[in-house]
Amino acid sequence: MTSSQPTPRLRVDDFDYELPQRAIAQVPVEPRDAARLLMLDRHRSRPGRPHLAHLTFAELGSQLRAGDLLVTNDSRVLPARLAATRSSGGLAEALVLRAMPDAARWEALVRPSRRIDVGERLTLRSGDVLEVGERLGDGTRAIRFSRDPLAVLADAGEMPLPPYISDRSSPAERYQTVYARPPGSAAAPTAGLHFTPRLLEELSVQGVRRTNVTLHVGLDTFRPLEGSYVDEHHIHREWYEIPLATRRAMPGARRAGGRIVAVGTTTVRVLETRAHGGAAAGWSELYITPPYDFAAVDALITNFHLPRSSLLLLVTAWVQAGMPDATPYEARDTLLAAYRVALEEGYRFFSFGDAMLIV
Repeated sequence: MTSSQPTPRLRVDDFDYELPQRAIAQVPVEPRDAARLLMLDRHRSRPGRPHLAHLTFAELGSQLRAGDLLVTNDSRVLPARLAATRSSGGLAEALVLRAMPDAARWEALVRPSRRIDVGERLTLRSGDVLEVGERLGDGTRAIRFSRDPLAVLADAGEMPLPPYISDRSSPAERYQTVYARPPGSAAAPTAGLHFTPRLLEELSVQGVRRTNVTLHVGLDTFRPLEGSYVDEHHIHREWYEIPLATRRAMPGARRAGGRIVAVGTTTVRVLETRAHGGAAAGWSELYITPPYDFAAVDALITNFHLPRSSLLLLVTAWVQAGMPDATPYEARDTLLAAYRVALEEGYRFFSFGDAMLIV
């Protein structure tokens, strides 16, 4: 499933921006909801001139109202990074992405993939063994564990922090949301990292309800856009599930005048997959680019995203949807102008960074 193709074609180079290294957050703030929150009102913005307000995440409730429904992605990050030793004595690494349909094998990024033959066995620090199988699409390999995969990951795996985070001192749980449940992600749904149990309770008392979807975050979190044009990129499919309680809560919230507030781009992809004919559970290949007809979401909580990424395109599409007379490039100008203000004001970017609320 893809969005309708924009005309004229959008160039990948046009969704780049300069980001100083110092703006990339290396450690999370404490407490979680002490992160800053940049509010962007699309409806009051003009091309290249975003309407902004500066808050902390703990003040989120001031922008929500009774009857609003927060929809969060409750996927739990696997300790998916495995350091290994080859039979030759050389070093190797596997980043486990997901179980394959036969459930006996898993898909992984393996390094150095070109030098590792099919059938080679890698030894982990726990003593467990990985057998490397055939080459799959998108540069991945099939792997087979010597015993229960989740048990091996628990004993030998490390949290798969993104490559732009060089400081590995934060506790592993800090890369999980406080409501994370089913394991399966290779990266955190980071917009949700800012919630604390206390904030969730305060929002509940205020009349803001919360429900969950599950999307196991996969390879595209690590992949830049491919090709020269936006429509040349192929997005990696990811498994999702929408519980019955969530499917019932959303129309009820809207009938009562509440808004559907998606926490993170992963949640947006789940809800829009369903709204555009997808099943209640399955694989999503939804690639949202501007322009896009959003059907399931009324507000978005998200982090600041990497240049030249599919997530930046999704947020651009969301901004454009609230500026009906704007072109995709005018929406991009508006979003990147907000990013420039954030940089000038010292906001922190990416996974451990600050957040945006775009209404």
